[in-house]
Amino acid sequence: MKKQTIKGLTFFVVAGALVSGCTLLKDIDYQVTPCPLEMHGDSVRVKIDVKLPTKGIKKKVSAEVTPMLGNTALKSVTIQGEKVTGNGQSIKYKTGGSFTYTDIVAYKPEYEDTQLKVTGSLKKGKKAKGAIPEKKICDATIVTPFLVNKDFKVILEKDAFNRVTEKGFSAQINYDKSKSIVKPTELKEKDIVDYHTWLAAAQTNAKIAIKSISITGYASPEGEVGRNDSLSHERAASAKASVMALAKTAKNDKAQTEIYSLTGRGEDFDGFKKELEMSTMNNDEKQLIIRVLEMHKDPATRETEMHNMGKTFAFLEQHIFPKLRRSEINVTYDKTGHSDEELKALSVSHPDSLTVEELLFTATLVTDLNEKLRIYKIAEKNFPGDYRTANNVGAVLYMQNKLTDAKAAFERANAINDNPVTKNNLGAIAGVTGNREDAKKLLNQAKGAGSEVTYNLGILNIQDGLYNDAVSNFGSDNSFNKALAQLLANSNGAEVTTLDNSENDKASAQGYYLRAISAMRQGNADAAIGHLKSCFAADSSWKTKAAKDKEFLKLVENPSFSSIVK
Repeated sequence: MKKQTIKGLTFFVVAGALVSGCTLLKDIDYQVTPCPLEMHGDSVRVKIDVKLPTKGIKKKVSAEVTPMLGNTALKSVTIQGEKVTGNGQSIKYKTGGSFTYTDIVAYKPEYEDTQLKVTGSLKKGKKAKGAIPEKKICDATIVTPFLVNKDFKVILEKDAFNRVTEKGFSAQINYDKSKSIVKPTELKEKDIVDYHTWLAAAQTNAKIAIKSISITGYASPEGEVGRNDSLSHERAASAKASVMALAKTAKNDKAQTEIYSLTGRGEDFDGFKKELEMSTMNNDEKQLIIRVLEMHKDPATRETEMHNMGKTFAFLEQHIFPKLRRSEINVTYDKTGHSDEELKALSVSHPDSLTVEELLFTATLVTDLNEKLRIYKIAEKNFPGDYRTANNVGAVLYMQNKLTDAKAAFERANAINDNPVTKNNLGAIAGVTGNREDAKKLLNQAKGAGSEVTYNLGILNIQDGLYNDAVSNFGSDNSFNKALAQLLANSNGAEVTTLDNSENDKASAQGYYLRAISAMRQGNADAAIGHLKSCFAADSSWKTKAAKDKEFLKLVENPSFSSIVK
């Protein structure tokens, strides 16, 4: 079967003997393309090719012809014989002639189920010679672009929640000058006592997993360099023995295994400069010491210069060097946070104990919109400086169709941080409320925020009649709107494949309706009727739409169609 499409069909009318018994004007041919008329981008374009035959208009006759779209008069055109002066379309008597009439009018709802007619009046010279009888020349109007779903998508900002986080615990053992033996008093220092307590608690806490323990030994920057290097290694080894003994008394199994890494760093000159900066020494003296020592890169020379400083060296020996004779103990462990159920419970009982990341994540664990909103509102109250909280409050309000409140929340979010996600969401508000210009502006500022942005732009493309742009913006999204855009862009049946791959619309009422239109445009009336039956079985309210839809004009006389739209 040869395929045909409604787009591009024409309606041919011969208006002959327009005035009974009058031969002033006769046999005008009107050819309308497309026919039925079509609405695109909120307007209807009317194109009529007008042809007058040989001797179709007398030389002194003029006719004012006015196309009527329903009750709307389009712009008039004057057809005049060759001896009439004026700005009309001049037609020679002997040869006849033709011209093309065009007009564009803003769409009105009444145009969906009406007709395009022509009417007018005749004159010979300055004398009125009667009216041109009203004649239908086409049906109007196909409004398939109005099927677009205005389901503009908003974006929920993501959390940065990590249930398992890497943490650390540190302690330090200090030594006497030139010694690597751990003194018993060192094991009574607060940081070592706290370390012992932590080891005991970690053993019984399933949410703590020790990964490694690193011990680094240091020496102060005085004395023989080679000896200080060896001393730093000896201190790391003695510290390991001590902390393993602590692990044993704390009954921590993991800390008694070979998870230790030992390093000897020798003389700690960087630590020396840091401790010097924090000391009570006069600032000029500090700078003098640093300058002198940085001038001498050789450790032996550097030490000699320090000894030559007299009282200054004594200060260093008493207040700085002892802090550098040490071993640093650094534990790296994974801490597992609250479980999903614990987070949900805490969001009710102790919401103030949760971080912003925990609250944002907890909201994703619930499906009830009211509960989501409750959690996001707590997050906004507790963390008002984080724009994500207000944005997500707005997103849930949007899903609840509380558009005024949603817009206010999005504006709060964007005031905190002008960002593309919230711009998309404000664009969605503008789009769904019919403010297309603002929606375009906001969505263009939101590009890059996610696939929701291009989907939303695709909706606007359909409304503007830019169907190829819409197909591009919908990308790989198998949605009803993409299928609609493909049909309107004459994509050779690609819309059917899209609907087949759409979980939401492959068997929905609107999906079947679009399949029926596609079938009609492919010239398959039987398939169209079959799809309409499935559509009406899913939702009988579509019958009213189908009965007046000019996509199905060729089925008006089909008994099967007539029976199912009743």
